[in-house]
Amino acid sequence: QVQLEESGGGLVQTGGSLRLSCAASGRTFSGYSMGWFRQAPGKEREFVSGIGWRIGTPRYADSVKGRFTISRDNDKNTLYLQMNSAKPEDTAVYYCGAGRSSWSQLQLSSAYDYWGQGTQVTVSS
Repeated sequence: QVQLEESGGGLVQTGGSLRLSCAASGRTFSGYSMGWFRQAPGKEREFVSGIGWRIGTPRYADSVKGRFTISRDNDKNTLYLQMNSAKPEDTAVYYCGAGRSSWSQLQLSSAYDYWGQGTQVTVSS
């Protein structure tokens, strides 16, 4: 099993930067695809970015492409989301997920078997 815990959320001004972390525990962290999703009040959880367990190009939602960067450090069992040029519409609870998904499925929440509890990100205008 995999347990995930997000951290690094907080308040940031428009145009600012924030780095989210997702610490994983359990077996075979490196064997899981991982991703970031976010959910704003009254909205459905939406895909932000994902990265596979095999070497490949990460996926990004169009809304964050060019601003956010996903990365993973398998030695530290940690997933990161570097958020740059933050916008008020980025305000949401951010969740990390892990699953035995392929690169083509990273944008689907159903591809993830495990989820963290989320971390709040608020971008002031």
